[in-house]
Amino acid sequence: MTVQQAPLRQRSVRYVKGVGPARAEQLARLGVRSVEDLVWYAPRRYEDRSRLHAIRQLAPGQVATVRSHVLAKSLRRLPGGRTLMQAAVGDATGVLECVWFNQPYLDKFLRVGEDLIIHGRVEASGRRLQVIHPEIEHLDSTTDDEQESADLGLNMGRLVPIYPLTEGLNQRWFRRIVKTALADETLAAHDALPERLRHAHHLPSFAWAVGQLHFPDTWDDLEAARRRLIFEELFLMQVVLASRRARFASRLKPQRYQSSGPLVEALRNRLPFDLTFSQQQVLRELVGDLCQPHPMLRLLQGDVGCGKTVVAALLTAVVAQGGYQSALMAPTELLAEQHARVLRGYFEPIGIAVRLISQGLTTKQRDTVMQEIASGKAQVVVGTHALIQGGVRFANLALVIIDEQHKFGVVQRKALVTKARLPDVLVMTATPIPRTLALSLYGDLAVSTITQLPPGRLPVRTVWYREAQRLQAYEDIRQQLRQGRQAYVVYPLIEASTRQDLKAATQMARTLQAQGFPAHRVALLHGNMRSKEKDAAMRAFVEGRTHLLVSTVIVEVGLDVPNATLMLIEHPERFGLAQLHQLRGRIGRGGFASTCLLISDTADELAAKRLQAFVETTDGFQLAERDLQLRGPGELLGRRQHGWMRFRLADLSRDAGLLELARQEATAEVTHHPEPLKPSRS
Repeated sequence: MTVQQAPLRQRSVRYVKGVGPARAEQLARLGVRSVEDLVWYAPRRYEDRSRLHAIRQLAPGQVATVRSHVLAKSLRRLPGGRTLMQAAVGDATGVLECVWFNQPYLDKFLRVGEDLIIHGRVEASGRRLQVIHPEIEHLDSTTDDEQESADLGLNMGRLVPIYPLTEGLNQRWFRRIVKTALADETLAAHDALPERLRHAHHLPSFAWAVGQLHFPDTWDDLEAARRRLIFEELFLMQVVLASRRARFASRLKPQRYQSSGPLVEALRNRLPFDLTFSQQQVLRELVGDLCQPHPMLRLLQGDVGCGKTVVAALLTAVVAQGGYQSALMAPTELLAEQHARVLRGYFEPIGIAVRLISQGLTTKQRDTVMQEIASGKAQVVVGTHALIQGGVRFANLALVIIDEQHKFGVVQRKALVTKARLPDVLVMTATPIPRTLALSLYGDLAVSTITQLPPGRLPVRTVWYREAQRLQAYEDIRQQLRQGRQAYVVYPLIEASTRQDLKAATQMARTLQAQGFPAHRVALLHGNMRSKEKDAAMRAFVEGRTHLLVSTVIVEVGLDVPNATLMLIEHPERFGLAQLHQLRGRIGRGGFASTCLLISDTADELAAKRLQAFVETTDGFQLAERDLQLRGPGELLGRRQHGWMRFRLADLSRDAGLLELARQEATAEVTHHPEPLKPSRS
């Protein structure tokens, strides 16, 4: 099933009446290049100009629409070449003054005695009321200006659209060209939704919906139009994802596995803990998927510290037992190195070879690793995006695991998958994802969620301090260090910036060692350090030889130090909720009570709401939903994934119900109606 390209997309906006080459360039700055772009370019708000006010009813500060006639007018030249146009307009109840600066053409445009509708914000000027730069509409249909006559009804007497525009464009002109585009009779032939679907859910036609989106007759009509167009956007996206699922489900993969065997049992017997019920349940789902004849496409998610890595390791053991290779791609060198250490601890005692591709390898070491990967001797390969480079050749890659996938682009994910023929794919994320976001970003994957934390994990207490309470925060750290515990201090920057009043990790590590904690060993960790330096700093902290680790956000994932019980985050307003939650997940990993401290005097209202939400809950899924509501999917995912989320009207934090419905209908469409859809505009 394919979604064909719409002719509307192929029609340049330049050929809409009233748009020439210069205007087309201005529209392009808005992202409007085709007729499709134009009819989907939604107003940012609407002004209700349908209700007329008597002048006597007006009050300063009110935005109002008035029907009146011109009583008098005057044009004056001001010093510096400026002009002042004034007009007195009136109705049966009073007089109102209208003022325009630097619009001398209005002297010919306005005629004493003619009727006007004016719209604008009323202000007090002494004992008089005036409106500065009001919009005006002639009511005299015999006006010599044919275009003004044609515009009657677009700008007054109705719900009027207000668009986000760029320099050189004005609202009246833009409304005019939108109206011209909407008058195209072929719009009716470009409905992307099947008629049966529109009928089943009482959805209006595309032509009616875009017409009401721009020039709604009522607020209810506007809501019905938006609902229909949002559903279309979500439905077409879900059709693409459902088609991808269907294609994979129809293919037979070459690899076959046994769910149990000596390697799997050996790994289970070596684990120093029992799996939680949730881990066992998810593992059964994954192994069941793995043993199907078609490739696995699954997302494994769970809160920080829930034990996703050990589940992935057991899955990898099933693959190695079948004689196949697995590859695990992590977003950072630090996390890749951490995964390699953990997996070597699991696998090497039972004879499974783990290899790491990292920047720290010498040329000779890298050549050796490449040969072992190509020969199949390396059964588990760990690395960053280096895994997708052309020089990496696998002997029989069967399982691809992508960790923290939201930090990779879709292109990187696809590149690793192409290293094998129909591999099984497991995407892991330690950042809980709202269901609406998961259905969009991971709509082609089945979802498994670990819902339990390991026994003995205590909830982390979170405290928000102001700058004036800094000494108290330092004393909280000292108390933990005196008890033999360890702590993190996290900064958003490596080096101090002259343009931002932010503390930085490098300078503060020196300051904290010399002045704050001279009796304890302070270490520094950041992304610009060499691999050996980072490894040495992490190893010293893991082994307890350093007590306070001053770091950037590099510690967000990867470090597992059960003895670390306190984290101080400087400038937490610089981070999103998901990232703060990741950072907090570095503590509370042992059996000790742990505390996360924030120091911020932020005056930003949105940032303060995020911090308060972070203080109030430790549930990663609740925080992810709140982050989606506050920041939106583009901010939450970062620029590299933002293109996947470019909806014109849909809002994942608001339209969850429509997304669920779109997913259901798209799946049914792909399954039961394989004929191609009509042209799409999304």
